[in-house]
Amino acid sequence: MKKIVTLSLVAATATTMAFGSTASDLKSLKAEIAQLKTEVLSLKSKDKKLAKKINKVKAHDATDNIKWGVDLRTSLDNIEYTMADGTKRSNHSLMATRLWLNMAFAPDTHNIFKGQLSYNKAFGADFGDYRGWGMDTFDWVTNEALTGNSLKVRQAFWLYLGDEAFGADIPWTLSVGRRPSTTGFLSNFRQDEAAQSPLGHNIDVEFDGASAMLKLENVTGISGMSFKVCAGQGSTNATALFNTTGTTYDNSSALEEIKLLGFIFVPYDDGQFQVKTNVFRAYSLPGMNNAMDPSQGFKTVGDLDGAALSVLVDGITEDGYLSEAKVFASFAWSRTAPDENERMLGSTEDETGTSYWFGAQLPIMDGNFGIEYNHGSKYWRSFTYAEDTMIGSKLAARGDAFEAYYSYPINKALSAQIRYTKIDYDYTGSNSFFGDGGTPMTIAQANAANMGSMVVDSAEDIRFYIRYRF
Repeated sequence: MKKIVTLSLVAATATTMAFGSTASDLKSLKAEIAQLKTEVLSLKSKDKKLAKKINKVKAHDATDNIKWGVDLRTSLDNIEYTMADGTKRSNHSLMATRLWLNMAFAPDTHNIFKGQLSYNKAFGADFGDYRGWGMDTFDWVTNEALTGNSLKVRQAFWLYLGDEAFGADIPWTLSVGRRPSTTGFLSNFRQDEAAQSPLGHNIDVEFDGASAMLKLENVTGISGMSFKVCAGQGSTNATALFNTTGTTYDNSSALEEIKLLGFIFVPYDDGQFQVKTNVFRAYSLPGMNNAMDPSQGFKTVGDLDGAALSVLVDGITEDGYLSEAKVFASFAWSRTAPDENERMLGSTEDETGTSYWFGAQLPIMDGNFGIEYNHGSKYWRSFTYAEDTMIGSKLAARGDAFEAYYSYPINKALSAQIRYTKIDYDYTGSNSFFGDGGTPMTIAQANAANMGSMVVDSAEDIRFYIRYRF
């Protein structure tokens, strides 16, 4: 561009000088000016081509690089347990750092990659292999439990977006990998997150698997209708690379692989009124060989069926204050199916449990105030091991759970939240596995069996956090 300006100045100067020259000189100068004009036009053409190439490079870079996002949360929890025998256990200053590094890449409008790296640890502590006693078989809470300083993969999956399924106007999706199966529908509000795939009432656990969805709105005329099939694997019984069996990665473990199959059906969703359902079966679930001695490992005890119906009203009125308010209700059901000669939740029979959950979120002083209540029955069993709380899953509670929180956006990148959670247990075993460890006993029965010092009667957690997201 500088060369073009220089040539223009030369041409202008030559024209000025021409007034004091002879006819022969003028003719010569005109020829030079004409040549200069030709060169200027040529340079302008080259400049346009260069700009076009630069734009192509910019456009390519926009879709040819992984886009990164940062989510950093610093939290302070005040935890207190009241045991069945009346004694107290507490931690009034549990500080922790949770880091999520979010990744996304879309080479075109149909193919998407998403991933998330996670770091979650207490201040001044490295718990390393926090699971112990053989629990590395399950990675359901790898990124939700406080561990060490290493980065771990929380999500890594590809997603394909299709335009027409079966030759009809049915948009569809297909996804495989370590998918987003935590922070589901409704449980996302208390965590100040966008809802992930599952229904939070009975599914909140890290899982590897696949899903396929059909968006049926265009062919049914019903707003937001969709049907999604989900399948996953929650453990593997393959041996490790170096072991004493002489073979590697074969199915030599006595513990069967855990698998899950189900569907999510959305009968209606217009953005304001949302209705979602799920039904699933989890196969070959684990129980401890000895509930009093976890070091003795696990065995397969049976299957579990689950279902949920969740309804959200996002905006109670069309205008005014209540147009920003949210209210929801959810009902969930579970049923065990023990293997022959095995016990699930302490019983050889099929046992049914239920849970109901209500909540509301209101805008207050530029933030959101939420309140929730849920109750679970004697044999209620959810898959919510990865729920974001330090005192165990409140939605798994066989008893009553109450929660209130206030989330406030400080600026574009920073937010804060204060949250209070209280769980009163009617029965034991809410957060245990699926064998005898999940046997429901009343608090009085636990005391009578001299287990009062090991059984939680109630739990409280007051959490405050500052969060950076960008």
